[in-house]
Amino acid sequence: MPHTVFCVKFNKEMPGLDEPPFDNELGKKVYDNVSQEAWRMWMEHCKMLLNEYRLNPARREDQEVIVKQMEMFFFGEGSAKPKEYVPPAEK
Repeated sequence: MPHTVFCVKFNKEMPGLDEPPFDNELGKKVYDNVSQEAWRMWMEHCKMLLNEYRLNPARREDQEVIVKQMEMFFFGEGSAKPKEYVPPAEK
């Protein structure tokens, strides 16, 4: 049976991730509370953060920034777009 969660982003039962995204407490929290759809939204948001802030996922300090943003995105007041961020023009 597929894993379903009560998604923190959509406030309804939705298909969850196949497995925790990380092997830690936060990974378990995401697995238990975040839908596949919300995770896709986060991945898009994360790409934007990486580009805007020129973050390198291999650097520990940058990983901490990403984790903090992810916690805010799902469990806090939401991860803010960088002040300088300009969304791509609609085609």
